[in-house]
Amino acid sequence: MHRVFCGCNLTGRHDLEIHDKDKVHHIRNVLRLKKSDTLVVCDAEGFEYLSIIEAVSSKCVALKLQPIIPENVENIFKLTVACAIPKKSKFEDIVDKLTQLGVDRIIPLKTRRVIVKVNKNNEISKYTRWEKIALNASEQSQRNILPVIDNVKNMEEVISESCGYDLKLIPTLEKDTLPIKQVLFNSKPKNVLVLIGPEGDFSPDEVNSAKQLGCIPVSLGRLVLRVETAAVAAAAILKYTYS
Repeated sequence: MHRVFCGCNLTGRHDLEIHDKDKVHHIRNVLRLKKSDTLVVCDAEGFEYLSIIEAVSSKCVALKLQPIIPENVENIFKLTVACAIPKKSKFEDIVDKLTQLGVDRIIPLKTRRVIVKVNKNNEISKYTRWEKIALNASEQSQRNILPVIDNVKNMEEVISESCGYDLKLIPTLEKDTLPIKQVLFNSKPKNVLVLIGPEGDFSPDEVNSAKQLGCIPVSLGRLVLRVETAAVAAAAILKYTYS
């Protein structure tokens, strides 16, 4: 069933009017829904409502909210992926795929070997685009909570703010690593951080800094993966292991 996301708490509400022009356009002109059709509305708390359309116009969609379908049963653990920004528009694909896999938080990462230069104006437009992609991917994959997308952060910021995670992984091409499956087999984390490096890998200093703050260097296998492949592979492995 089609779904839309609402940025407010709908607890106790029995009706809702959607005025956001993009959402109205999507419901009216893309999905071509009309009066008496149904869709799922997800609120800011992750609750789902079976909703009946009472009226559709070019400026508003009026909905009648039915009782909650399920409570929020999304991830039993929380997964954050901090991923180096690759060249071209590949980070858009990363956001799309990680959202579909159920990643809770995505951090665009600047490292010493990141080639892409993101200025402030460019960052704002990219961030808006990433959020829209995450919204579309969430609707397509029938998530009930949108992923959080951080502003661009550097390596030092991410690892210095990592104390809230009970498992922190840094896939790297360095020799002194453990197979990721070995680390996961011995862990039952509730809040996981994965750091994905750029083309050319993290610098030795970055790996050492991460290790000092509790990150475990791991290997994703003997093959060298592109940034976007490594991010998706790591997220998929974790989701398969802990979901």
